[in-house]
Amino acid sequence: MKKAGDLLRATRSSSFFFSDRKLGSVMEDASQRYSYEPFLRWNPLVEQYFCKAYGPRNFARISKALTRPSCYSCIRVNSLKSSTDAVIEKLLAILKEKEVEYGNDFNEDSDMGTGNCSFSTESKEPQNLDVCCTPASGAVEDVTNMFNGSFGSGPISKCQFPGLDYVLFVKGSGPHTIDYGFADGKPPKEVIVSRKCAEAVLRGAQVYVPGVMACSAHVERGDLVAVSVAVEQPSVDGGWAKGITRGTIMQGLSTDPYYSERRGLYIGQGKTMLSRSGIFRVSEGVAVDMCNRVFKLPSLHDVLDGEIFLQNLPSIVAAHALDPKKGERILDMCAAPGGKTTAIAILMRDEGEIIAADRSHNKVLDIQKLAAEMGLSCIRTYKLDALKAVRRRSEGDDTTNLACSKDNYDVTVQSSDSVKLHVEKKAPITLEGLNADETLKKNVSNEKANERTYISKADIRKNLRRMRNGPGRNQCTGGRVANSKGFPPNSFDRVLLDAPCSALGLRPRLFAAEETIESLRNHAKYQRRMFDQAVQLVRPGGVIVYSTCTINPGENEALVRYALDTYKFLSLATQHPRIGGPGLLGHFEYPDGYVEEWLRPGEEELVQRFDPSSPLDTIGFFIAKFSVGLKET
Repeated sequence: MKKAGDLLRATRSSSFFFSDRKLGSVMEDASQRYSYEPFLRWNPLVEQYFCKAYGPRNFARISKALTRPSCYSCIRVNSLKSSTDAVIEKLLAILKEKEVEYGNDFNEDSDMGTGNCSFSTESKEPQNLDVCCTPASGAVEDVTNMFNGSFGSGPISKCQFPGLDYVLFVKGSGPHTIDYGFADGKPPKEVIVSRKCAEAVLRGAQVYVPGVMACSAHVERGDLVAVSVAVEQPSVDGGWAKGITRGTIMQGLSTDPYYSERRGLYIGQGKTMLSRSGIFRVSEGVAVDMCNRVFKLPSLHDVLDGEIFLQNLPSIVAAHALDPKKGERILDMCAAPGGKTTAIAILMRDEGEIIAADRSHNKVLDIQKLAAEMGLSCIRTYKLDALKAVRRRSEGDDTTNLACSKDNYDVTVQSSDSVKLHVEKKAPITLEGLNADETLKKNVSNEKANERTYISKADIRKNLRRMRNGPGRNQCTGGRVANSKGFPPNSFDRVLLDAPCSALGLRPRLFAAEETIESLRNHAKYQRRMFDQAVQLVRPGGVIVYSTCTINPGENEALVRYALDTYKFLSLATQHPRIGGPGLLGHFEYPDGYVEEWLRPGEEELVQRFDPSSPLDTIGFFIAKFSVGLKET
């Protein structure tokens, strides 16, 4: 009871501090209000946990870094289709066409500290040696100097890390100070977007209609508007809510809903592509064309499809850490959207077999599409829950387990790579108007007479709809995916488990308070169960690479501790290239008495932890590599 009371008081204290900090006076300085200085709010107990892990000052730097995008876009070149130099030439031509939008911003440096285009090796706060360790002397400087060398005078540079010369960096800039036109106490016209929309805009996207929450009255097409963010606020039920009803008219005055909370949350300026009524009448399309951004990153969406892939640097490093070899059989347990899968395939020169699994039907289709775009043939995709990746002994001995599936029309999926639909002659299908209805009714009638089985009218109507509309979600691409019942133990040379996680390392992030101590611990339990599956699937002498995009030690170092303590035949292996920093040492004791163990001395340099506040300016990420010894029988 006492702990619950302490938590309530801590939450209230945090809320009051936030409110006092934000309210200020009505006549506040416009340069402060119309700026980008976000404040990332955390659950009080989660913040205490992270401060213990990183130290208060270092965690404050991490929190600030998370609210900003990286200062560059990282591109992986498909070396099987094109050369790095050829891609650079094409990208320069594309960027030249966008010169009006980006100007000379690629060559600018800014003073933002974290997330800018000029890197520093400022000293960090000495960390508690009982909790974590600091990098070896000179290690940070060596990596920083190499990374700085990647950025030449132009907008595009090759990565200087050994073995990563097929990786390109496209330079951005920010934060920029924007004049939103506040004059004589008259606020500018304004469009307020959701937090998720804002995070996409900060990465280079436009403002699309579904992301608009509210806007000023009398906004017409072609108006220049300030774009601000509505971040979730405490709700009366104890949860979190946006607080602004979609379609609200804003006056830009202190009487507007959440006027004070938008202070320091202005992400740029743009021209409206629709009037106010149009924005809230249609369901899709661009609402605001961003012409003046706080952070300027070139949009490379749908550019050079098949030749390049936008991917965070740590994700590329994770594929390298797996060290795949030609001819091997590799499993990517949680493969969507396919970035690491295709990176592994290219490292293998498309020679071998990669099984890419995901529990989502549509995400498996995305993997198939990406593999096809990149011209990769060694990838086989399956719909499979990672928690059920090991096949039960009663399921048979086929190592690929390419399970055929049949629906009511005797349609058989023969392959997950080359999708072919076979339809039995006894039930010919035409999809032209009423012919399909007549054909199906006739066949259903014949089948009923021959098989002497009852088929209800409801089933007939359902089957008619399926024939008219196509096979459900598949109709958008015409694709089918193969279901798998899992794979036999010891059937893979290497396994990549890029585990679903709390994603607290992704950038930019404007809200994090939804995560609680309980939810973080639940993530960790879920990941242990998936890791248990990975251990069974990899053969003795094989390799497991575990990675996440979170800063949470419970999902990173604690998983490593669990793995080493539970499976004595596992050992941490060195990783190449080694770019990230060391892992965290020590432990954390939760209020309920549970002790979460992290790494022990000597293990910290065998993992890679990417700190978003470090000079590398990446997302928060973690990689651990395990060598598999002789398993106990």
